[in-house]
Amino acid sequence: MKFSYLWMSPASGINKIWPESNQQWRQCLSAACKKYKRFLGSLVLPTIVILTGTAYPPYAYAEVFNNNGFKTAPGHDKTGGVGVREKQDWWLNGNNFQNNHNRIGDVKVGFDKYKFRMEYDDYRWLTIGAGYRGSGVWAQNAQNNYRDRYSNDNARIYVNGQIHRYIKFEFNTECFWCNNTDKGDNPKILFTVLDAVGKFEYNRYFNIWGGRMLVPTERGELSGPFYQATHDPFKTPFFSSDFSTHFGAGGAGRYGRDDGATFWGSLEPGFVPGTLSYAGGIYRGLSSKNNLGPNQTDNVMWAGRLTYNFLNPEQNPGYYTSQTYYGKAGDILALAFGFSYQKSGAGSHLHSSDFLGWVTDAVFEKVLPDNLGVLTFNGEYKKFYANYDRAAFLDGNCFCIFDGQSWTVTGLYLIPARIGIGQFQPYGRFTSIQPDNSSNREEVEGGVNYIIDGFNARVSAYYQYGDLFTKGLNYAPDALGGKVNVFKLSFQIQI
Repeated sequence: MKFSYLWMSPASGINKIWPESNQQWRQCLSAACKKYKRFLGSLVLPTIVILTGTAYPPYAYAEVFNNNGFKTAPGHDKTGGVGVREKQDWWLNGNNFQNNHNRIGDVKVGFDKYKFRMEYDDYRWLTIGAGYRGSGVWAQNAQNNYRDRYSNDNARIYVNGQIHRYIKFEFNTECFWCNNTDKGDNPKILFTVLDAVGKFEYNRYFNIWGGRMLVPTERGELSGPFYQATHDPFKTPFFSSDFSTHFGAGGAGRYGRDDGATFWGSLEPGFVPGTLSYAGGIYRGLSSKNNLGPNQTDNVMWAGRLTYNFLNPEQNPGYYTSQTYYGKAGDILALAFGFSYQKSGAGSHLHSSDFLGWVTDAVFEKVLPDNLGVLTFNGEYKKFYANYDRAAFLDGNCFCIFDGQSWTVTGLYLIPARIGIGQFQPYGRFTSIQPDNSSNREEVEGGVNYIIDGFNARVSAYYQYGDLFTKGLNYAPDALGGKVNVFKLSFQIQI
C-alpha cells in the first residue's frame, strides 16, 4: 500500500504530493530547491524597492514616483484620489482565491487574501478570519509619574457563511482575557460569543437578521473597533447594549450587541439625489430580577437608524458602517439619525425611569484632486434621557446609564506619499461630555495613523489630554478625576 502526504501553502494555495518512494522524494526536493532559488532571487528587487521607499524623504509626494500605479475609484475624478493600489501593494494583497485554490471533490479550498475560504458554489461557502488590537499605554498619575501597561484591546475570530441563495450566517467571538471584560467573567473561558446571527437576505430593499447582533443606533457602534478612523474611538457615552457588561438579569447586552431581530435595506427615494439606508428592530434590552432592577415588567427595547448618502453609497455588509474608506469609495457625505427606547430601562428598582437615547452623526470624505490625498471628517451628537433620581446611585441594583448630552468631532488627512510600506494619516479630535447628574469632562486628542493595508494592518501613535481617562463611565454626582496626559502606541491586524 502506498501513502501520500498532502501539504498546502497558505501563501500560494498550491497542493504538493510527497510520495513515499525515496527516488520521488529526491526528485521533489530537487524541484523544490530550484523553485526556492527562483523565489529568493525574485525577492531581491522588492527588497531594494522597500528599502529605497523607506529611505525616501517624508516630504516626497506621489508625483515624484514614475508610473506609481495610483488609480481613482470608479466613477470619480481621474485627476485625483488615492484609489486602489493592487499593482503597488502586491506583497500585501495575499492570495487571489478564484485564481489560486485547491479542490477537495467539488469544493474549492484556499485563502481569500489571508482569510481561509471553502466554496461549493456562489451560494454555499464558508470563511474564517481573525483580528487583534493592542495598545501600549503611558498615563500620568496623581504623583505626576507615568504608569505604563500593555492592553489587549480585542482578539476576535470571525466565521461567516452562506447555505442558500437567501440564507447566510455570522458567528464571531471576543476574548475574555482582554481589558474589556466584566469582573465576574470566568477567567477559565478564553472566548465568548460576540455575534450569532441568522440572516435572510432577499434583496437590497428588505432583509431580516435574527439572533445576537449589533443594535443599529450610532455609526461608532456599527463600525465596531476594527473599522474606526482612530484606534481609541469610543469616547461618548454608550447606549444600553454597550454600557452593560453582560446578558441576562441586570444586564442589557454586551459590546453593543443584544438578542433580537433587525430588518434593514436601502433605496433611492428620488426626491433628493442619493441613497437612503434604514435599519431597525426589537431587542431584549435591560432585564431585571424580581425586586432587583428597574424593568420589573419585562419591557423590550426598540432601536432604529436612518442614513442618507448624498454622494456615493457606502458599500458595507448589511447595516454595518465604517468611519473612513481611505478614499477607495470616492467622495462620501452621509448624515444619520438613530435612537433607542425602553420603558423602565434605567435606574434602580426603587428609583426607575424610562430610557430614550438619540444620536445624529455624519461622515464626510473627500478625495482631493491632483493626487493630493484624502480628507475625512466625523462628527456626532448624542442626547440621553434617563431621569432617575440621584438616590439610585446608592442602590446596588442601579443601571445608572448616562443622562445628558455629548458630542465629538474628528478630522483626518491621508497623505498620498508612501513612506516604506504605508501612508501617514495625521488627525485631531475633541470630545465633550456633559452629564446632568455629574461633572463635565473633556478630552483633546492628536496623533498619526500609519496605514499599511487599510483596516487590516495599521499602527497608531497618539496623545490625549483631559479627564475622560480618570472619570471614565462614572456618572455619579461624586465622580472625581483630574486632567492628565496619556500617550498610546497601538496597532491592529486582521485577516
